[in-house]
Amino acid sequence: MTTGVRRRMGVEERRQQLIGVALELFSRRSPDEVSIDEIASAAGISRPLVYHYFPGKLSLYEAALKRASDDLAGRFMEPQEGPLGARLLRVMRRFFDFVDEHGPGFAALMRGGPAVSADETRSSGASATNALIDTVRQAAYVQILSHLDLKAEDAPARLELVIRTWISLVESTALIWLDGRRVPRRELEAQLVHDFAALAAVSAAYDEEMAVLLRRMLQQEPVDGPFSDLVTRLISLAS
Repeated sequence: MTTGVRRRMGVEERRQQLIGVALELFSRRSPDEVSIDEIASAAGISRPLVYHYFPGKLSLYEAALKRASDDLAGRFMEPQEGPLGARLLRVMRRFFDFVDEHGPGFAALMRGGPAVSADETRSSGASATNALIDTVRQAAYVQILSHLDLKAEDAPARLELVIRTWISLVESTALIWLDGRRVPRRELEAQLVHDFAALAAVSAAYDEEMAVLLRRMLQQEPVDGPFSDLVTRLISLAS
């Protein structure tokens, strides 16, 4: 019988392992509730060894947060094929997959990160967290623009307001949904796509450039698409 020998990890490999372990724990509970001892135990190493790779819980949290934010930003990537409504619906499904899988960590991310110990600086932690959130928001903004065949420097002012307002709405809706999950997730995903169309429609009522954009969006929409579904529902309410 042979005896298994634990392979010694390189520095970067061990760091990546700890980030993965921390992210998994932060996904199940608020980072405030996860201790360095738990992370060390889950990784199969000692507490002092965790501090060898990361100076404190905040730095480990920020590294895990960076990985999560990269993942979250990637959820807005979508091939530019087919009508916009269907594309946004697929984006919302991937976004809520992340929210569903990383609920406590997502909530901590959006609310500014975990509490820190006396030897760590709260303000710098919040600043780093906010910078990562802004990176995700900007990536989402650029992706939505790309689906409209526009670059950031060419976006009309009212369109920028619509998209950034919608991204904020998606974030706040996800946070509210996590607190009890009282609305069926699939319905919420569709509603958020409808919200995008509604915001665009209101803006189009005040701006001809937005009106042209909205007409183009609707012309490409099939009769069974999300935007057409919204129009049908509104007509039904009016009648």
